[in-house]
Amino acid sequence: METYSVNPIKVRMKESEKGVIYQSIVAMGFRARQINDFIKSELTVRMADVIDTGETEGVNFDQIAISREFDRIPKPTFMAMKEIYEGKLSYELPKPEETENPVK
Repeated sequence: METYSVNPIKVRMKESEKGVIYQSIVAMGFRARQINDFIKSELTVRMADVIDTGETEGVNFDQIAISREFDRIPKPTFMAMKEIYEGKLSYELPKPEETENPVK
């Protein structure tokens, strides 16, 4: 497995300088889910070509090769953390809506 080049503590320190550490964590969580969904869809597409019909017994080496290839991909959380550390991930908070009838 590859070594992680982003230290979570450094990411936290960088984001805390801006004062938005919790917002950054939420943004990283959303991005990690997006990355995970993308990886799952890619795996499904790749495995659809090699899924056996049940006629053959034994090991399907194509499935094993694809599985090992996807095992080498870094975790989605790490990828999202790296994106925010490198400044590739930006987010904007929605502005609160004003109500027409304020409660008194």
